[in-house]
Amino acid sequence: MPAKIPATIVTGFLGAGKTTLIQHLMTHADRRIALIVNEFGDLGVDGDILRGCGIEGCSDDDMIELSNGCICCTVADDFVPAMQKLLDRADPPEHIVIETSGLALPQPLVRAFAWPDLATRVTVDGVVTVLDGPAVAEGTFAADVAAVDRQRAADDGLDHETPLSELYADQVACADMIVLNKTDLMEDVPAMLDRLRVEVRAGVQIVPAVKGALPADVLLGRSMAAEDDMTARHEVHHHHHHDDDHHDDHHHHDHGHDDHGHDAFESFVVHGAPVADPARFADELASLIRHHGILRLKGFAAVEGRPMRLTVQAVGPRVAHHYDRPWGADAPATRLVVIGPRGLDRSAIERSLSGALAPA
Repeated sequence: MPAKIPATIVTGFLGAGKTTLIQHLMTHADRRIALIVNEFGDLGVDGDILRGCGIEGCSDDDMIELSNGCICCTVADDFVPAMQKLLDRADPPEHIVIETSGLALPQPLVRAFAWPDLATRVTVDGVVTVLDGPAVAEGTFAADVAAVDRQRAADDGLDHETPLSELYADQVACADMIVLNKTDLMEDVPAMLDRLRVEVRAGVQIVPAVKGALPADVLLGRSMAAEDDMTARHEVHHHHHHDDDHHDDHHHHDHGHDDHGHDAFESFVVHGAPVADPARFADELASLIRHHGILRLKGFAAVEGRPMRLTVQAVGPRVAHHYDRPWGADAPATRLVVIGPRGLDRSAIERSLSGALAPA
């Protein structure tokens, strides 16, 4: 039985930097990503950029394979057939990224994931909300309010009366992770982070970013291929990205890179005993995430008395788990990757996880 493919929803207003974030992700991808541009209504002024993902050779209303194995496609009509088409490919994607306008809650998407044919093959990884830092600090919520209003007017399916502040509040409320973008253009980032922490659900982490340049592991979690060799990788693509960045002037890394770039994160692996009760285990993981400010947690658990491997993935407070396959030749073992901002209290997290993993 193939593992379910994780799908990450990226939302945020026009101009917040979703496209730049996704471009960075697609060009630095360490796995096959399918990008779906979700057109529930007209994309308005940003449509041309997003239809092409900003990447050479990616055309409108089409599914285009990029040289690194990633796929871009736009969904002009219906989301479910597009997803089925992607999943039925000979080389299905390892991760799906869905871009939404931020003008409506991603409920239609979340409902679509419950569609019987999709539910067994795809899992919602999480909702990543991209905020325009300076615009939120000023209380306008979008860099170009008129452009957002034009985009809303073009979409017959939207209630045009809702104030932008309410749409912003919805985006923040449904986020599992928040990217505070354009921090290089902000006066007081720490004050903004403090303000946002009051607005988000407990356990939702806020990641500062410049030009959306964040590692794939932070935005999407660890790729499955890397999980087979998790112990060998203690940094979140630290060297890999630096090598790329030296000959990749396109992303204009400035001095803010050290504060908000790839060096700002770390990851490590925790090993543990079999789990007695998956539901209780998930609750304990959620409280650990809240307590330590963990961004992502991903891996496998052995469950007492079950021959199947339990796949566990968490982004912020959202903890998902499902049985994906029998252990087979592998000895059942609980092994989780923890990803977070540099400076996590590793020994405390290891102690807590060992406690959570201990048989009841």
